[in-house]
Amino acid sequence: MNTGLRLFLFCIAALIVSPLTAQAADQTSYGWGYKSRDNHQPPDVGKYGPIVEKYGGIYLDSSGEKVVYLTFDNGYEQGYTEKILDTLKKKKVPAAFFVTGHYVESEPELIKRMAEDGHIIGNHSWSHPDFTKLSKKEMKRELEKVRKKVEEITGNSYIKYVRPPRGTFSERTLKLADELGYIHVFWSLAFVDWNTDSQKGWEYAYKSVINQIHPGAVLLLHTVSSDNAEALGPMIDELRKRGYQFRSLDDFMWKRVTPLRVFQ
Repeated sequence: MNTGLRLFLFCIAALIVSPLTAQAADQTSYGWGYKSRDNHQPPDVGKYGPIVEKYGGIYLDSSGEKVVYLTFDNGYEQGYTEKILDTLKKKKVPAAFFVTGHYVESEPELIKRMAEDGHIIGNHSWSHPDFTKLSKKEMKRELEKVRKKVEEITGNSYIKYVRPPRGTFSERTLKLADELGYIHVFWSLAFVDWNTDSQKGWEYAYKSVINQIHPGAVLLLHTVSSDNAEALGPMIDELRKRGYQFRSLDDFMWKRVTPLRVFQ
């Protein structure tokens, strides 16, 4: 085979293979995770950071400010959300609650109170599926059903934050969410708190947060945890003593678009 023909076939192969390779990379599934660091330093999220940031996702406020963004996942109700809401109201702390279809249908009064107390209601999907296995149409349906149900209860149709079930994502699902008007919210601080049969006492939850806290933390907690409900008040008090302020995800996004530190 002469050199010219070989070069021609190579170019044709590149045109065929490269898009397929890129598409395969876009569909690679990841499970959100990170490597914790000592001395209250933000964790190392490795390659996940640039992928998430490419589509405007949130996982850490890298400004260096001593701020905390409190988020809760609500798949079902275990009887502790009201106590959590009472504590947040007493302490004047904003939070974001990521709710599923089951939660919205079964706990409309709690959804209504979250909105009335000024908290953000985020989308955790209708049936808690793996987004990476859904088509765009299916993913849109999962998110739209939650949005419409929340609107029925609260009158507010503006839900812009999404937390993918189990923290599973791909570049494709990040892109699809972005096209649908959603911002992915991951986290930089979490611990095993969702096992209702293995609660370890409020001090365990308290120490898990205090020992891992770092500037700009996006903290993930689950409302099914009795430990979290008991630890939340002391946790907030201690973090404030250490100079931390609690802000909302909307504050986070506002900081992105303004060069001024208007919150200081």
